Amino acid sequence: MTERKPPGVSFETWVDRQVRVAAEQGGFDDLPGAGKPLPDLDRPYDELWWVKKKMDREGLSFLPPALALRKEAEDALEAVSRAPSEARVRRIVAEINEKIAAARRMPPPGPPLGLAPFDVEQVVREWRERRSPKSPGTDRPHEESPPPRSRFRLWRGRRRDDRRDRRDR
Repeated sequence: MTERKPPGVSFETWVDRQVRVAAEQGGFDDLPGAGKPLPDLDRPYDELWWVKKKMDREGLSFLPPALALRKEAEDALEAVSRAPSEARVRRIVAEINEKIAAARRMPPPGPPLGLAPFDVEQVVREWRERRSPKSPGTDRPHEESPPPRSRFRLWRGRRRDDRRDRRDR
């Protein structure tokens, strides 16, 4: 099919001939989706349909920058609970605080960030409490049980349920 169109032959006739020859040679047999209806034919047209299909095939996802940073902050707090040393805890918190500060200076597009830098000393204090022995007489560290949820809230605003609870009192 790499031959050039001969002069004097219309483009349509030349293409039709190539398609007919390929069909006769079995070039269209065993194609994926042969004999099946076209997928998504009843859906409205979307200009980015091919991007969405590619992301789905590749297992990729996309979050707006503010939501991606919130997710990264959650992951950082989780990494803090598994950190082997205080220096590593401080490094993790410093890295995420830098990103949060940069996002607050230049707000990203999308939903509001609603995230404040973490207090390094408080995070270290909580990390130490989780690593200290359960009771004065035992040598077992606190990490054998699942780590308690951090007292840090990623979203600094009040939840709707909190407001309802206060009104009902």
